[in-house]
Amino acid sequence: MKKYLIGIVTFVSITVLTAMAANAGSTSVGFSLMAGIASTDGTESEKSGDVGPETNKKSINEDFYGGSVYIEHEADTGIVFGLDYVPYDIELGSGTRTDTTTDATEATQDDGTSTASADLQNLITVYAAIPFGDYPVYGLLGVHNADITSNESLHTNSTYPDAEVWGYQVGLGVKGERVSAELFYSDFEDISLKSTAGSSKIEADADVIGLKIKIRLGTR
Repeated sequence: MKKYLIGIVTFVSITVLTAMAANAGSTSVGFSLMAGIASTDGTESEKSGDVGPETNKKSINEDFYGGSVYIEHEADTGIVFGLDYVPYDIELGSGTRTDTTTDATEATQDDGTSTASADLQNLITVYAAIPFGDYPVYGLLGVHNADITSNESLHTNSTYPDAEVWGYQVGLGVKGERVSAELFYSDFEDISLKSTAGSSKIEADADVIGLKIKIRLGTR
């Protein structure tokens, strides 16, 4: 899956650079405002003292608001190739859990409170907007690359590493002279993180649905 997404990014990037170098079509820059919901399903498998492996599951829906900057190139065929960058973090969720052992005589105690949160950072999207004939409506296909960073305080004195993730985006847009609107859905690949101490592991999957308003600042 990852090799397939990397191939798409490479193909679209080469196409954009080739078209810009040939001066075919027009290039524009702009920014966007967006809002949506990030949904994350996660499972933590934790070895809990003498009682053996313990599995904790949680699903979180997190509202987000923000924006991005982008550059686009519209080919003579009307197809638009673009690169979008989100310069802020999208929070995927946070939580707190308190563990209490059932028997104080256990050899290994596992009492304590853990807090954790995860953010989506450095989100870059390479995309293509394909027009539907002469209508101002277009289909959106994109590939994401981002970092998932974790910030935790665990009573087990361990941490989880950050991870690079890939994903895809599909959507529909309406194009205006200067302002466009897009409704999109993004799905990111599953991740699996092992703790730096012990045998705990986190597996998670995130997807996003949102609305984006794009404002073009200039075209050449």
